[in-house]
Amino acid sequence: MEFLTHELLIALGVAVAAGLMRGFAGVGSGMLMAPVFAILFGPVQTVAIIILMEVVVTAQLLPGVRREINWRIVAPMGFAAALLMPVGSWLLVSLDPALLVRGIAIVVVVFSLILMVGWRYEGEKRLWASLGVGGISGVLIASTSLGNPPVMVYLLSGRDTAATNRANFTGFFAVTLVALIAMMALAGLIDRDAIVTAAMLLPVFMLGAWIGSRLFRKSSEALYRRVALGLLLCVGLYGLLR
Repeated sequence: MEFLTHELLIALGVAVAAGLMRGFAGVGSGMLMAPVFAILFGPVQTVAIIILMEVVVTAQLLPGVRREINWRIVAPMGFAAALLMPVGSWLLVSLDPALLVRGIAIVVVVFSLILMVGWRYEGEKRLWASLGVGGISGVLIASTSLGNPPVMVYLLSGRDTAATNRANFTGFFAVTLVALIAMMALAGLIDRDAIVTAAMLLPVFMLGAWIGSRLFRKSSEALYRRVALGLLLCVGLYGLLR
């Protein structure tokens, strides 16, 4: 069949792997898909495709984690991120995005290594900190596509359980993805081709997320933390080397 092109078959395989990561860790799927999709579909189409897929899978995962979400932390982060996304769009056309990516990547690598050796933040996550992390994430989402690392560092540095961290990631995506879709739709960046491609990839992405969520239920706190911090380190290295 003509629609089963070589490019689409590659994208389907990547979408399954990304869904597994999303379902298990609650984060990381976009980072797995973006480099490959950018080659297959182009950078603008890639952002639209990933966002459309992510919002559906977030809706799929949200009912199962909603009781674990700490909205006192997640809501301010999501609000600040949505509010400052236009600043990120301005930076995208005003500054060198590669320089921004490398700067945040260095910070991410350093903090991921610190967390890997066992450091934890024992204090309370205060409102000003949540707003600041969310704002930084929103700027980075719109300017570099590396918006998740600040949130991952912030949440993983505490003493919350794996279930709470996974739920908080999902809650944060629920807020920011809606804002991103609205911003991109108003800018005319979501076209028919992106919608059709996302629709073809979505079933396997959702299947992967479903399997990943089942694997999470059988995992330990230590395994979850290793996977999440390993992913965070990979994101930082990707930002340095891309």
